[in-house]
Amino acid sequence: MDAVARQDDKEELSVEEKTETHQSALWENVKVIVQALLLALVIRTVFFQPFTIPSGSMMPTLLVGDYIFVNKFAYGYSKYSLPFSPDLFSGRIFASEPKRGDIVVFRFPPNPDIDYIKRVVGLPGDRIQVRNGVLHVNGKPVDRVPDGTFRADDNYDTGGDVPVYRETLDTGVTYDTLDQFPDSSGDNTREFLVPEGHYFMMGDNRDNSSDSRFDVGFVPAENLVGRASMIFFSLGNDTSFLKIWNWPANLRYDRLFKVVE
Repeated sequence: MDAVARQDDKEELSVEEKTETHQSALWENVKVIVQALLLALVIRTVFFQPFTIPSGSMMPTLLVGDYIFVNKFAYGYSKYSLPFSPDLFSGRIFASEPKRGDIVVFRFPPNPDIDYIKRVVGLPGDRIQVRNGVLHVNGKPVDRVPDGTFRADDNYDTGGDVPVYRETLDTGVTYDTLDQFPDSSGDNTREFLVPEGHYFMMGDNRDNSSDSRFDVGFVPAENLVGRASMIFFSLGNDTSFLKIWNWPANLRYDRLFKVVE
């Protein structure tokens, strides 16, 4: 009887040990998942955040279906750098100023729940005006020369070939813009004086961009989220990111890991 009892105790102990081992392994897996999520949250908050391009306002530089990394530490941090934008502080910490020509993700001033992406063309104190489709900064026209034509894929119908103009800022920054319609509503504007602590943004697709010429207005420094740095993925033909089986036929291979300028 004693021998049988001792054998039962060993079997019970073995079951308990197995249960503890299983629970320990499960806990370790949970810890790994939590640590990975926390690391991803830190990277997203402090360093780089992924965004997708939903509209054609930055064509030809950025296309609908591009997925980009945004440098979160380029201009310092504001409440909009944090998840859910908690009202913990005002202004920016570790702030640095964007440069003319930077492509920036920012919160739409009339509704900060919405992210916009545009190019900085005006710094605090600058005078900005568009005359006959030509950007003027502080009374001087930005150098602008024809640079061929552009036709978008099925993600965004440009209605045919669109004239491309290469602009060069006085800082040497150069980029392509589209001029689809002559004498459009944004081709001739009043002169805007950019207030302190604000920036003037424009889309590269000049005739199809809601920007500082219109309802966006001047963008406060606090609303800056970060600088667009790299295209890490890109899908054409209005392909859903979730439909992996469609990637091979619609992946824009030439845009993968392309630096945004």
